[in-house]
Amino acid sequence: MNGKTETAFELSDGASGRSSQLPVRTGTIGPAALDIAGLHKDLDVFTYDPGFAATAATESRITYIDGDAGVLLYRGYPIEQLAGKSSFMEVAYLLLLGELPTRKQLEEFTGNIRYHTMINETLLRFFNGFHHNAHPMAMVSAVVASMSAFYHDTMDIYNPRH
Repeated sequence: MNGKTETAFELSDGASGRSSQLPVRTGTIGPAALDIAGLHKDLDVFTYDPGFAATAATESRITYIDGDAGVLLYRGYPIEQLAGKSSFMEVAYLLLLGELPTRKQLEEFTGNIRYHTMINETLLRFFNGFHHNAHPMAMVSAVVASMSAFYHDTMDIYNPRH
């Protein structure tokens, strides 16, 4: 949704005489959406939509889905096109940065990812500390959680993009 509210619906409660203005939000693709955020405050009612069949759960600049039409887009590209013509790293770049990379951008991005996938030797010793019949998922989740102690310098907690 781009937030444009050129029109609005007015919903009136005949019993109380109160009403609520419901802005119409237009998206880049697909049908417009009725913004019901003020409905509870204005009329003290909630909406009921079993299975969320007519509810947009969130705003997304990454994904567009129309299940009835069989459409799945990532950043405007059909999933079939991405699956058939793009590498995993190209799609990762697209999802993170909003566009498919040039050859140079892809090389730089891939190099950066490779650099940050090097595992610290101390971290590898964690695996030797587990009992011989420990569940693999318990081991992996423990090691992944401990990675923040080794790689904290690559994330700025004050940067909303991280």
